[in-house]
Amino acid sequence: MDFPELDKFYKLINEKLEGWVESGIKHLPNLVVAILIAIAFGILAKIVGNVVGRVMRRAFESKQIAGLLTSIIKTIIAVAGIFIALDFVGLQGTVTSLLAGAGIVGLAIGFAFQDMTENLIAGIAMGIRKPFQIGDVIEAEGVFGKVEEINLRNTLVETFYGQLEIIPNKILFRNIVTNYSIRGHRRIEVPVGISYADDPQKAADVIVEAMNERKYVIKHDETAVYAASFGDSGVNLLVWFWIKYPGDHGFMQVRHDAVVTVKRVLEENDILIPFPIRTLDFGAKGGEKLNSMLSDVRDTSEAKNSNTNSNNSSADASGSDDGAEGESN
Repeated sequence: MDFPELDKFYKLINEKLEGWVESGIKHLPNLVVAILIAIAFGILAKIVGNVVGRVMRRAFESKQIAGLLTSIIKTIIAVAGIFIALDFVGLQGTVTSLLAGAGIVGLAIGFAFQDMTENLIAGIAMGIRKPFQIGDVIEAEGVFGKVEEINLRNTLVETFYGQLEIIPNKILFRNIVTNYSIRGHRRIEVPVGISYADDPQKAADVIVEAMNERKYVIKHDETAVYAASFGDSGVNLLVWFWIKYPGDHGFMQVRHDAVVTVKRVLEENDILIPFPIRTLDFGAKGGEKLNSMLSDVRDTSEAKNSNTNSNNSSADASGSDDGAEGESN
């Protein structure tokens, strides 16, 4: 029994397989070369990754940022090799589709993880700009302390109260950050008041001389005392001096010693740091002292009492005269 249809199908399948085998043999050199290209780019990505990794670890304080950038560079080289290999075997359409798909996936991920992506990009940008490093004392958005760690998404700051603050990198990237360590020195200001009876210039001279004798003070020519304003109880002065920061002496330790030094030198030179003084002024228009008002009230009261006693004496004398006249009648 003949099956012509089966013979026809067999011939079609055989012809198709022969075409595939022929096409495969024809493209086999290209396929081998494409595989070699992919392997070569993989080895190149590993070598470049090792070299770039060492450079990145020296350039960035954060190992995570260095590792991320190294991985990105290695991935770019490897993917470029795969695309070149696909293009070499004639799969240009596949390359185009992969690129389009990667763009769409990247866009979707960017919208879905916008906050995370923003922190990540900010962390990389700060790693390149280096506005601060690990160990620096910074102040930003109400957080004041020492930088302990710089990650891809956030920065860890230990405050001087012993708390660990986690700040998202986008906040540090967008807002003002004060770095107290980058200049290597810091100015300290100590306010003090002296009485109106003392000479501000004399006080300034003795304070400057005493402060310049302290070991932690640098830039002696810039140590100064300025009269800031007239206070309620005396003249307000500002003591300015510079210290190394960070240095052997802590900020709070130096400021404490400066206050003690200023107080001591003023006492040694008989310059008074006044207590708060209050002068009470009475009267609708002012200018009247309490003792004067009490004296006036006392004088007025005595005058009234004197007039009252005089009137009473006159009345008693008149009554006595009338009684004597009645008796004589």
